[in-house]
Amino acid sequence: MSFYDLDKEERVEEVKRIALEIREEIKAGSSNEKTILYFSDEDTYIRKTAYIAIGRFYKGNDKYRANVLNLLATLLNSDNEKIRQTVINAAGEIGTIDFPPIIKLMEQGLFDAHHSVRNAGIGSIKKMSKQNPIPTLAFAQRYLHHHDFEIRREICHGIELRGRTHPQDILPMLKQLQFDQNVLS
Repeated sequence: MSFYDLDKEERVEEVKRIALEIREEIKAGSSNEKTILYFSDEDTYIRKTAYIAIGRFYKGNDKYRANVLNLLATLLNSDNEKIRQTVINAAGEIGTIDFPPIIKLMEQGLFDAHHSVRNAGIGSIKKMSKQNPIPTLAFAQRYLHHHDFEIRREICHGIELRGRTHPQDILPMLKQLQFDQNVLS
């Protein structure tokens, strides 16, 4: 049964249960079996519930932040692209308030072999540039002239949401690419 096959009350309870199970695994330093199960679920909304739970737990629990980051770094090496995608989405949640600890995760996500992981990176950059623009845009600037046009394209798509509300923040960046036919066409 998928997430949206549940009625609203059941979905609320499912969200609470998933968040609790993930929190308990992180606190216990256990094998993270349930977290892995949720991160690899076929249902996008279960994975979203899991990465939002990770982000909220990180934001509200200074004591366990290192555990969360270690978990994400470990899971980013999974063979399962859904797990890697969910890791990058979780990193994006964390990066909205605390960018430096997730830089390595985001870099690895930008270069992932699977398109869904790279797309999660784009979405995470969008989210972070909206809520935590200074370090996110500095990160984006580092890849604006990357030799691989696909990386440049990902970065441009990542910062475009910020440009809708704060064009002055990204227009100077995009101007650097105005003659790059691969990115802006």
